This record gives sequence, structure tokens and C-alpha cells, in this order.
Amino acid sequence: MRENPRASSGTLSSTSSSSSSSSSKIVLYSYWQSSCSWRVRFALNLKGLSYEYKAVNLAKGEQFTPEFEKLNPLHFVPVLGDGDLVVSDSYAILLYLEEKYPEKALLPADPQLKALNLQVASIISSSIQPLHMLSLLKRLEEKVGPEERSLWAQFNIEKGFDALEKLLKDNAGKYATGEQIYLADVFLAPQIAVAAKRFNIDMSKFPTLSMIYESCKILSEFQTSSPETQPDAVW
Repeated sequence: MRENPRASSGTLSSTSSSSSSSSSKIVLYSYWQSSCSWRVRFALNLKGLSYEYKAVNLAKGEQFTPEFEKLNPLHFVPVLGDGDLVVSDSYAILLYLEEKYPEKALLPADPQLKALNLQVASIISSSIQPLHMLSLLKRLEEKVGPEERSLWAQFNIEKGFDALEKLLKDNAGKYATGEQIYLADVFLAPQIAVAAKRFNIDMSKFPTLSMIYESCKILSEFQTSSPETQPDAVW
């Protein structure tokens, strides 16, 4: 967590976004196709928190500008600014939001269910998504070709999904850990959407995960956080 320079000039574009009225001065630095940014947009919507959307065009390399480097020296999105505070990494951002804005909780009070939600979030954020990051896949393609790049992504996503399917099949209800949406769903739904669309994962292999996704995708909070609805979306 760092002091927020509140970068309002330079190359990063800004758009207001709101899921409900809020006096919070939240700023989200995001890229429309980033699944990590999608998690945070989804969570902000579920919590009813308004925010200012600042687009960081990864395709144009805006994450490497001096302006953005002050926010996150790793050059990744998302980054969240809240007043004078800056938090990067979606996992850290979501835990911060849960502490700062506990209304509409995304972690259950029950210790066992809470641990399960954190475990699911950790698997996705550390053992699935990093293995199909665009920068990594580009490097793989340079070294071993486009076919191996796709096989690498599909193998690692399916390996992670297989673990999640086994973990959740006896715990899921309408959502990942029961009848209420929590942090596990916030991580799962965008990851499933990206896996199915971008990497052609056959979700029929994962019926529990598919059921969870079907419950999430009809929510207005999910739909308005989706990539195609973002102000920087390009088709």
C-alpha cells in the first residue's frame, strides 16, 4: 500500500463508473480485458461502491509509463486508489475492500466457509491466472511457437479447474460455497468466462464450476463489470 499520487493527467483516460450512490473517492486503474481487473469491478458492483474508472491500455504499453509506475512498479493492473491510499494486486485489493467496506460482505462469518473462499481465491490468483498472463504467453510463443502456447494455457487452466471442481462439488449451492455470493464467486466467474471464450476450455468437464458460472452471469453486477461494457473496450 502506497500514497496515491492521484494521477489525473498524462496518458491514462478516466471515466466515472457507478453501481450505486457512494461518496467514496475510489479510483480503479483497469484494462477491459484483464480478468484480474474484472474481479475488482465485480466486487465493487456487489458492494454498491461507486468508482472512477481509469483505463490503462496494456496493448499500447501504458502500464510502463512513469505515471503508472508510481502506482505499481510491477506494471500490472488492477490498481485501486482510495483517498491517499494505493493498493495493487486484485487479491490484496479485495481484502482491503472487505475490511474498509464491510457492508455486503464477500467473506462469510463462518471460519470454515471463509477459509474455503480464501482457498479458491488463492488457487485462481496464484495457480491459474498467472500461468496464462499475456506477457508469459507471448514469451512462450517466441520460444516454442503458437501451438505450444495454447497447449500450455489450456493444460494449466484445466489442471486448476479440476482441483476447484473437486474442492467445491460437495460445498456448492447456487454459488461456490452455498446460497450466497462470496469471494470465491468473484474470482471464479471472470476466470471461467475468460477460460471458455479465450482459451476454448470445455466447461462440460466441470459441471460444478459451470453451475456456479451460470448463477453469476445473470447478475446485473456481473454483466456491468464484463469486459465488453467497459469504456475502453475495443472490438
